[in-house]
Amino acid sequence: MLHREVAEELLEMGRVDQEMRRRNLEDPEYWSPKVDSGNTIRMKEIVGQIGWPTVSKVGGEASHTAWLLVQHADHDVDFQEQCLILMKGSGELEVTNRDIAYLEDRVRINSKLPQLFGTQFTEVDGHFIPKEIEDPTHVDDRRAQMGLETLQEGIARMEKKYRKS
Repeated sequence: MLHREVAEELLEMGRVDQEMRRRNLEDPEYWSPKVDSGNTIRMKEIVGQIGWPTVSKVGGEASHTAWLLVQHADHDVDFQEQCLILMKGSGELEVTNRDIAYLEDRVRINSKLPQLFGTQFTEVDGHFIPKEIEDPTHVDDRRAQMGLETLQEGIARMEKKYRKS
């Protein structure tokens, strides 16, 4: 790992990001858009300094956390798209296909295009349904290529994780 300090910073940024989201589920007043905007500003600096934070640069957990922070940068789709390009060019062992699939769908949805992998959902009447999918007949084939479970399994996971009590 070349950038230990960056890795530690990414992990802390991710901890704050997830804490805000977890607490927001219990108390919607807890949400702070400053967390996402601040993380995006810092991610731009990190990417400018070291390129995409790959596994060999920051370790697997911190690399995944970098993806998570960019995934939550919906206010800056151009930056999300820039990171997606960097991730795709990083090499198979440097970035997970799963992270690429999720960010690809996020960029497409944020660009008003149908998603490819069915990773982005909306809630309708208390149930999670995937947002529009391009060529839905072959979505499970595309998901399998990226190491994702079937769409039905993904829906079930969303329902279990976010089901309102």
